[in-house]
Amino acid sequence: MDIGVGQDSALLPILSILYLLLIFHIFEKKAKNLKIPVSFLSFVDNGLFLSQDKSFEKTNSYLFCSYNVISSLLDQFGLVIEYKKSEIFYFSRSHEIFNPYLLDLGCLGDLILCPKETW
Repeated sequence: MDIGVGQDSALLPILSILYLLLIFHIFEKKAKNLKIPVSFLSFVDNGLFLSQDKSFEKTNSYLFCSYNVISSLLDQFGLVIEYKKSEIFYFSRSHEIFNPYLLDLGCLGDLILCPKETW
């Protein structure tokens, strides 16, 4: 008898969050110790980093560090980030032309995230 949890199982989101909760908790502690001003939100097995600053350079730096920390943690637990699903959004109160920066994760062996225009 096979009692595996399939992709469509209602139990999968519950098991995922129970497994990932420890990783997210460790991330929050590490970010706090490294003084990385980010918030991390989780939606079952999806994560969202939030960072705000008046400077895109600082925001990108915080996001880069956060991505590096979570990527390392996930690797230690035998998990990987699906880079094709990674996205970056910037919001601005500026009424001028808005040209946000790319987030280069290339030195981590990953991609360059281009800001999306719509959410």
